Amino acid sequence: MARARKRSRFLWWELELMEWIAIVLAFLGLVAVLCIFLIRRHVIEYHLVHTYGVDDPAFFGSALALADPVPLGGNRIDLLQNGDEFFPAMLAAIRGAKKTVNFEAYIVYSDKVGRAFRDALVERARAGVEVRILLDGLGSSWHLDNSDVALMKKAGCKFAYYHPLLSWRIDRTNRRSHRRVLVIDGRVGFTGSIGFAEQWSGHGQDAKHWHDVQARIEGPLVSELQAAFESHWIKTFGETLSGPDQFPFLGAAGTLPAQIIASHSFSMAPLPLTQAISFAAAEKRIWITNAYCTPSNDQVDLLVAAVRRGVDVRFILPGAHNDQPLTKSAGRAAYGRLLEGGVRIFEYEPTMIHTKAMVIDGIFSVFGSSNFDPRSAEINEELDLAIYDRQFGRRMEAMFENDLRKSQEYTLAQFRNRPAWERFTEWVMLPFRSQL
Repeated sequence: MARARKRSRFLWWELELMEWIAIVLAFLGLVAVLCIFLIRRHVIEYHLVHTYGVDDPAFFGSALALADPVPLGGNRIDLLQNGDEFFPAMLAAIRGAKKTVNFEAYIVYSDKVGRAFRDALVERARAGVEVRILLDGLGSSWHLDNSDVALMKKAGCKFAYYHPLLSWRIDRTNRRSHRRVLVIDGRVGFTGSIGFAEQWSGHGQDAKHWHDVQARIEGPLVSELQAAFESHWIKTFGETLSGPDQFPFLGAAGTLPAQIIASHSFSMAPLPLTQAISFAAAEKRIWITNAYCTPSNDQVDLLVAAVRRGVDVRFILPGAHNDQPLTKSAGRAAYGRLLEGGVRIFEYEPTMIHTKAMVIDGIFSVFGSSNFDPRSAEINEELDLAIYDRQFGRRMEAMFENDLRKSQEYTLAQFRNRPAWERFTEWVMLPFRSQL
């Protein structure tokens, strides 16, 4: 009779070195994927009905209930369009700094524009001004030379990356700071959606020069902007900001009532509520410009419901010039329901439009760093301005109308007759909507 062959026992400690390395890498890869797809804010769908308008006294507090429901008066906010306007204004403010410069950005590249800001910050630091620089670890680190970072540090700038990529904290890898903040002496602030790279230079004249908007701010709102910077700086660099050089008394510089909408990790994002309340309250116009548009089902429902009650709902989105075509593919799946519901979509033709803004009934305006997509709502840390003023709203609408003249309407017929490859990319990208 043949003997049964003895089954060999599997012993972990007998694995070879390369097998151990493969197991560890596979485990880390699994952890990274879980962090990317599972670590995000909790979101809810807002199913609201129209019960009051944007001009109702209850509107602002309701719309900003998750941010700060009390508007700050006495502000001056200048809209600066394209690099020919906002870069000279920002560089002049840095060069005129007497005490402090606090600078936070998502994108700073080692090109002509990035090095102009590098040199301005270095010069102020050498002159004895306290200069703090906080850049996103993903947005800037790939295209910012280590030599430029070393030069800024050597000059005396305090420098940090927000959630650096080379870190054992894998859970932070996908959670980026998408904010843009510049505060000079605690008195003048800038924020918006721009990057500090050559594609933001010029005046949007061709495909290599993007169209974007930045705000220059004076008044009490600058302290809110400074506080938003400190919320990231203190947990990244471990330093507090205090004293009159950081938070001076700020009297009225204008007449605008406004507030900051800042999102934070592991808390309900405030901007989706602001958008939902605005869409439900609108009675005349909802005009939205955004570089990356992937609306949720409840946002589509609210916008279509607004059309049914007679509201003019329009989007200006990137057209052929789009730096993130996969994001457009993920968002285009919602175009059908929007267009069928009467929402009008226009595609900007001259170049990439990077503006992120909306204006409701010519009264309530919001613009800043947030895209109209799940990544901004669920993952990124964003910063936007909310302004409640008819005169400023007219300026926002004028800007929208000017961009509209350079846009081509995208129709329901075009959507229904879109090529098969577009339909295929939409289907492929749907599971990755939150990451694009």
